[in-house]
Amino acid sequence: MDQVQGVLNYLDEMSEKPVTYTYEPPPGTSPRTGRTVKHEVPIIDGRTAAHQPSLDVEGFMLTRHQSAVANFYDDGEVKRVYYPEMERLVREILGATRVLVFDHNVRNGSKEARARYGVREPVRFAHNDYTLKSGPLRVRELCDDAEAEHLLRHRYVFINVWRPVRGPVEQSPLAVCDARTMRQSDFIATDLVYRDRTGEVYSVRYNPQHRWYYFSRMRPDEVLLLKCYDSDPDRARYTAHSAFEDPATPPDAAPRESIEARTIAFFAPAAS
Repeated sequence: MDQVQGVLNYLDEMSEKPVTYTYEPPPGTSPRTGRTVKHEVPIIDGRTAAHQPSLDVEGFMLTRHQSAVANFYDDGEVKRVYYPEMERLVREILGATRVLVFDHNVRNGSKEARARYGVREPVRFAHNDYTLKSGPLRVRELCDDAEAEHLLRHRYVFINVWRPVRGPVEQSPLAVCDARTMRQSDFIATDLVYRDRTGEVYSVRYNPQHRWYYFSRMRPDEVLLLKCYDSDPDRARYTAHSAFEDPATPPDAAPRESIEARTIAFFAPAAS
């Protein structure tokens, strides 16, 4: 089983609720409150693991998928072509009755490319995108009241689908933590402030029991599915993920380019 030593950023203990801004905050305000602490940890190459991780046990899985999208920097094409592709993929893998793709982010490790395309850089901070509070709240925000009440009575799962736009990925690969090695006390509810609303995510405090994985040299025809929330407490409910710097990265490696599609898989029967 191959592994590398990588440095991950965790959130240090703090007394008040942390806050992260998704935009340039007001003058004198830090983009993220709280102190970041670095820990060097072993990160297992999932390609060499004794068995392949799964969504309901470890909280993530790798699979193959060929997309028909020609330009992932074209929002219109992504919504027109990629969203239906991801709906089909997640529905088939999870056996859901319905899948809603409601958002996506394209990331690029090049400062020049981010300025040109208006995209974000990889997130080098251990986190999970939803919390026990914000998971059901997001369903209510995306659906009308009657539909949300019906859907929330049945199982629903937030899945992020992460794909390299170009590959193989050598710089800033994505690490994911085995959900079985995380405890609820490892997660710190954090306000995520947008210009028009405030959401809630989990930052992560360090625990030496955490077992981290990545998949080396991911290609554009591969996707990593990450479970960010599961309403079923008897399965892996969520985990954590973060970009990290692989010490084996060649000095001339191309900046990482990736897209993550945010989806919700519903298991409710059609409303009568």
